[in-house]
Amino acid sequence: MNGEQGSESDSPEAVPVRARRAAVVGTGLIGGSIGMALRARGWHVTGRDANPESAERALQAGALDAIGCDPDAEVTFVATPVGAVAAEARSVLDQAGLAADAVVTDVAGVKVPVVAQVDDPRFVGGHPMAGSEQTGIDGADAELFSGATWVLTPVAGTDPDAYALLRSVVAMVGAEVVALSPGQHDALVAVVSHVPHLAAATLMNLAERVSTEHAALLRLAAGGFRDMTRVAAGEPSIWPDVCIANSAAIVATLDALVADLEEVRSRVARQDRAGLFAMLGQAASARRVLPASAGTPDELAEVRVPVPDRPGVIAEITTMAGDMGVNIFDLEIAHSVEGDRGVMVLVVDSRDAESLHDALAARGFRPTAGFLERP
Repeated sequence: MNGEQGSESDSPEAVPVRARRAAVVGTGLIGGSIGMALRARGWHVTGRDANPESAERALQAGALDAIGCDPDAEVTFVATPVGAVAAEARSVLDQAGLAADAVVTDVAGVKVPVVAQVDDPRFVGGHPMAGSEQTGIDGADAELFSGATWVLTPVAGTDPDAYALLRSVVAMVGAEVVALSPGQHDALVAVVSHVPHLAAATLMNLAERVSTEHAALLRLAAGGFRDMTRVAAGEPSIWPDVCIANSAAIVATLDALVADLEEVRSRVARQDRAGLFAMLGQAASARRVLPASAGTPDELAEVRVPVPDRPGVIAEITTMAGDMGVNIFDLEIAHSVEGDRGVMVLVVDSRDAESLHDALAARGFRPTAGFLERP
């Protein structure tokens, strides 16, 4: 990787021996927030950016300990626009002196093309579902990920230890980890992130056009309009790449939205009071039951799954839990000293333990479950 080391005081010799080490590539809002979050927890963070001024500002803002590369980093977060992720991730993985067990991840909002281009057991695709109306390092916040959902997308070739390490680091900064396949991720974020952003931008542009004829319009923009269009204020530069990389899922979702809007238009045109009430009532009910942050439940259970030490197991089990809506609060891979079998230990809400146990058993695993005692 390219990049210069920081000052002599930032050299590896000046770092406490026990400090855990991470690196970030891209020091904008997300990369800067990752750096701040880890440094707040005692990590030594090195980073670089295609724009040297951005890296320098991140250093001054407290997101980095040093500018440059760190082959001793346990985990590297690639926080660049999606079109640059694969090349940057491969550059890190090919870095001379990089530890054999080092992990590389990314934060891009599209996963299928990224994961397909970085075919390495040490790479785990990721996407923190967090952001801010502020842009760049000025919007970075050490608590940005607290209570946020952070998606990880293990695949058949993912090293189980790499996934377990990354999952623990993500949980350390306060995020709730959900495992999905890359394809599932891209289809779902098209519905809950990509199309909403495009819809908000479209509505905002419509309002601006109308306001050129009716100057009072934007003064009438009350809470509802502002809530609906808030995301349109986000950094626009990342979105063309996202839309191109996830075009198939976005187009399919836009088609479904257009069809639904056509039905709404028809009901309004027909003055169909009952139809409008039913549609609005259904939406209101669905909105009220949106899950909030999961938090830590009162009782936890440990589900232990004996597994063969082979590729694909970590992806199969964790993405199945994600599909079921089961939150994994902790995960450990216990390797057997003999043979090729190990044990995956999943800590989940006790209310989910039975359903997870049964689903695993139905897939041919032999899990056991038991309550955990709180200290």
